[in-house]
Amino acid sequence: QPYADNPLDDEHTGENVYMNVLNSAREYAYFITPYLLISDEMKKAFTLAARRGVDVRIITPGIPDKKFVYQATRSYYNRLVKKGVRIFEYTPGFLHAKQCVSDDVTATVGTINLDYRSLYFHFENGVFLHRCEAVQKVREDFEDIFPVCREVTEQYAKKQSAAMKFGQCVLRLIAPLL
Repeated sequence: QPYADNPLDDEHTGENVYMNVLNSAREYAYFITPYLLISDEMKKAFTLAARRGVDVRIITPGIPDKKFVYQATRSYYNRLVKKGVRIFEYTPGFLHAKQCVSDDVTATVGTINLDYRSLYFHFENGVFLHRCEAVQKVREDFEDIFPVCREVTEQYAKKQSAAMKFGQCVLRLIAPLL
């Protein structure tokens, strides 16, 4: 089912699709996004899924296209991993895919990043896949990508210095503008 997101209405269709995937996941929910600049509501959906035992994984690029946005993306890792979300960085280069898959039942592929601009300010589109053969193809794509990623979960689960926390707070404060 194709869907579109429009900044001129009060519906946040892309965010709602992603949150519904997370809220309905029972076994796993895997996401790929080039940018991870999410709202508190989206962060809560990720962490609640992980806390109820869902294997939640997010893949982001290991090599940035925009260094400032890359650091802002990483500023979200600590709070997510402390609640059970696993974070991976794609090592061969910049990964610009936007997709997710859950429980071998549901998947989405489209233009919608996990960032404020994409979720709230841009015209975006996607395809929602449910109980069809294409869902397994998206899952296979993830299985091919994980081996060339570096899991950084443990690295970001460590206690951070006050200076690091402050810097990350500043980055998250301006994230909606990026």
